[in-house]
Amino acid sequence: MSEDLDQDAMAAGWGAALGDDELGGENDEGIDEDVAAQWAAMIDDNDVQEGEKSGGERVLNQDEIDGLLGFDLDEQSLADTSGIRAIINSAMVSYERLPMLEIVFDRMVRLLTTSLRNFTSDNVEVSLDTISTMRFGDYLNSIPLPAMISVFKAVEWDNNAILTVDSNLIYSIVDVLLGGRGAPAVRVEGRPYTSIETNLMKRLIELLLEDAEIAFQPLSPVKFELERLETNPRFAAIARQADAAILIKLNIDMEDRGGRIELLLPYATLEPIRELLLQGFMGEKFGHDNIWESHLATEINKTSIPIEAVLDEMSLPLKKLMALEVGETVVLNSGPDDPVHLRCGGIPLVTGSMGRTGSNIAVSVAGGISKPKPRKWEDTAEKEALAEAV
Repeated sequence: MSEDLDQDAMAAGWGAALGDDELGGENDEGIDEDVAAQWAAMIDDNDVQEGEKSGGERVLNQDEIDGLLGFDLDEQSLADTSGIRAIINSAMVSYERLPMLEIVFDRMVRLLTTSLRNFTSDNVEVSLDTISTMRFGDYLNSIPLPAMISVFKAVEWDNNAILTVDSNLIYSIVDVLLGGRGAPAVRVEGRPYTSIETNLMKRLIELLLEDAEIAFQPLSPVKFELERLETNPRFAAIARQADAAILIKLNIDMEDRGGRIELLLPYATLEPIRELLLQGFMGEKFGHDNIWESHLATEINKTSIPIEAVLDEMSLPLKKLMALEVGETVVLNSGPDDPVHLRCGGIPLVTGSMGRTGSNIAVSVAGGISKPKPRKWEDTAEKEALAEAV
């Protein structure tokens, strides 16, 4: 019976609650909004607490990751100095530390313009595109094929370098030399270079190397010898993949035709003339100024110095020297024919003989200026004293 009474009481309570909801529907919306606001506040508090517990971690987007690593997909350059790329390239030396190199290749551009005009009998314009630093392996992977790669040796520097001629310039030069009509050359993919094209390019490369020799002549005489021509970059490996090298790009323009020449010089090749390339201008010598040297020599020659003519030397006790009076005679152990020593600041210069010129006593110099001899340490006590002082 008690269980039935409890069930009836619960049913009556639920009925009263339902009745209140039906009567007060307008208040339900307000209650629901309050409950939703409380739930939202609780969720935000939980998120804040979880963030604090996790150490405030935040997910980085792709741009932030690229900036942290130092990589930029739009402008990739070895000159980047941020992120991990700066650490990777920290061992590389920038070509800007070799200012004479740009002067040398500016001279080569002027020489090459004249030489190619005489070689092709056409209007040729040569311009220096860029001088950049990159790793040797990266350059071999970036060579657009087909191309003609020439390996040459710098005899005086005892090392090799690479000169690359792209296909556009090869076909343009062949077209000009064989009397083409001037139409842009059409590159045939997958076709190896013929013997005629190879021989013509060999003449062109030899011409380029001759101009390079003349360009380096004022700085350091060098002989560039062509060793071989390659069409596969793997056969042109002259250095390790990670070695740093300087890449010089030259643009050749023949009106509506032309191409590019690339010259790669490993730093190991330029090491014998590194000190010369560090100069700010041609002929600079660190710690040596010819103008100041000549001016100093001229002023020294005009300098007046006192000269002492020593007839004889003798030793006297200090007591006797203090007792000398005016009018006393000091007898010297030298005769009229004995040599007279000329000194300056205690340093012997020349030796001569005494004479007379008019009313003046003169000394006739018998020999040139003698160089002072190095002092010999004969006294052991003096050696030990000097060693202790040092």
